[in-house]
Amino acid sequence: MKLYQGGRGLAGAVVTVDGKPLDPRYDLKRLSATGFEWTYAGAGPAQLALALLADHLGDDARALSLYDRFMRAVVADLDNSWELTSAEIDGALRTIGG
Repeated sequence: MKLYQGGRGLAGAVVTVDGKPLDPRYDLKRLSATGFEWTYAGAGPAQLALALLADHLGDDARALSLYDRFMRAVVADLDNSWELTSAEIDGALRTIGG
């Protein structure tokens, strides 16, 4: 099971997967010019949602089709510092019909 963690520091928003930086997956779609964000619905949270789903699912097409719903249901409600497990992402995907 993977562990995704996010927090803010002097360098800005930082997101890791199992302790390593999460790839923003700009190769799939560039939604944000400034990188990851969360706690609201917008470009930065959308980039985070896409990156989380692409990494978790290992299916780029599915991640592209689900990131907006996932952003609104999960990423927009994350606290300043947060953790998500693979199981929690799977549960959220079931809830949003993904």
